[in-house]
Formats: sequence, C-alpha cells, structure tokens
Amino acid sequence: MPSPAPPPAGFIPHYRQSPLTDPWEPLYSRKTADAVVLGLRAEMAHTNSRGFVHGGLISALADNAMGLSGGLHLRGDNQSESRSLVTVNLALDFLGLARVGQWLEFETTFVKAGATLCFTQAFVTADGEACARANAVFRVFAAAGR
Repeated sequence: MPSPAPPPAGFIPHYRQSPLTDPWEPLYSRKTADAVVLGLRAEMAHTNSRGFVHGGLISALADNAMGLSGGLHLRGDNQSESRSLVTVNLALDFLGLARVGQWLEFETTFVKAGATLCFTQAFVTADGEACARANAVFRVFAAAGR
C-alpha cells in the first residue's frame, strides 16, 4: 500500500497530543494569527462501517480546533497569560462526506470571547469541499483554576 500524501504546506505534526487523539495520529496543525488549524489525511481507521470518515472523529477534532483557537485568541498579545477552555455546548451540521485519502482541515473562522464564555465556529473541509460546520461555546477559566 502506498504511503499517504504529505500534508499541505505550512502544516507540521500537531504539538498537542491526548489519549483520545493518539489513535488518529498523525495529526497536523498550523497556526495563524487568530487560529489553530488542524489537519488529517483520512485513513480506514478513521471511518465508520460505511467507509466514510466517522462523525465522532469530525466532532472531536472540530471541538479541539475551536478550543485551541479560542485559547490563542484569548491570549492575544499576552502570551504568558494562559487560559483553559472547557466545552459547554457543541453542535455540528454535516454538509457532505469525507472519504479515505482526503485531506481534512478544521479551521475556526469566528471567535467572540467574553470574560467567562467564548463562542466559536469552524468549518471542516475534505479536499477543500465543505463537509461539516461546527459551533461551540466554551467556559473560560484561568489556567490555575483547572
């Protein structure tokens, strides 16, 4: 079986691992001024019984991208001030299918942060075609309050 295509330019191995995402590796990310964009080359291990990328994987990675982007946005110029975000609400609309071999991107496009709540929206694409839209609300905590 041929090796998967490399990630698009600008993506590097994702800097933050967790027990949930470990089986989905390799994950990739790139930082912009406002967001952390996650990326993944879809493989069979990411699919449901029908052979499409599983909605649970899409949900979890959209949540991850929005939470990381919200934290980046809250820090702004004060990189020493760390915030912790906990998901309060997560909603997804599945707009299309993602298939094995496609490049999935999870990009947060809107962030409105308040003192206690952070509202985010992300679009998920498969080879550039929209496959999901996610909305989330996160509770904001000071990192020491974890």
